[in-house]
Parts: sequence; C-alpha cells; structure tokens
Amino acid sequence: MIFQSSFSVDTRGRGSVLIQGQVEACVAEAGVGTGICLIFVQHTSASLMLCENADPEVRADLERFMARLAPDGDPLFRHVDEGPDDMPAHVRSVLTGSSLTVPVSAGRCALGVWQGIYLWEHRSAPHRRHVSVTVLGD
Repeated sequence: MIFQSSFSVDTRGRGSVLIQGQVEACVAEAGVGTGICLIFVQHTSASLMLCENADPEVRADLERFMARLAPDGDPLFRHVDEGPDDMPAHVRSVLTGSSLTVPVSAGRCALGVWQGIYLWEHRSAPHRRHVSVTVLGD
C-alpha cells in the first residue's frame, strides 16, 4: 500500500519546528502497521532533521554552528536575490537535506526515545513551508 499526504508549517523565521505530531498523524491515517515513512520538504531554504528532542540547547547549538559555517552576508556568496540570508539558507539546506526516511512499526514512526522530527527554517523571515509525507507498507 502507498499513502501520500501533505501539510503546511508556518515558521517564525530561522530555527526549528517540531513536526513529529503532523507526521505521526499522516502515518496513522495511512493505516500501515509496518513500512517506511518518507518525509520531504518542498523548499530550497528549509530542511528536515531527526534530532535530539529533550534539550532545546541541542538545536540552538546546531543553529550557532550553522551561523559560523554559512554566515549571512558572507562576501563569498554572489546569489543575494532575496537578501543576505538567501544563499546561506540554500547552503544550510543542501548540507542538512530535504528528506528523511523513518521506519514504521506497529503503526507508528519507529523513533528512538530522544529523537524528534523537525523542520529547520534557514531564512530569517517567517515562511509557510510545505511538507509531503509518503507511507509505504502493509
């Protein structure tokens, strides 16, 4: 069986948003006991991550790391069509990825105790992001 659904996420600007609840709802709606869940963000300046979900400092540390790795306004970047955070957002997205694959067991995402599914907004301004969820299994 193949099931596909989607949802939107309104971000507040740069940072991470827990989307695990929306993904789990899609998996439940699919009615699959065992399978695979593919999550895909349909943007080039936001990404997905499977990350520590207990201590928010982990995500804050990741944000600080990315700010050092791909800083806004870096003179290296020529693509600045939408501002100084435009190209750094693309770099961050390429490095972190636009999709996640998670196993499904007993009708739920088979995540570890400390794992959460997040959308990571890489732009400074708020955006509406679209996420596609495809569930395969039986």
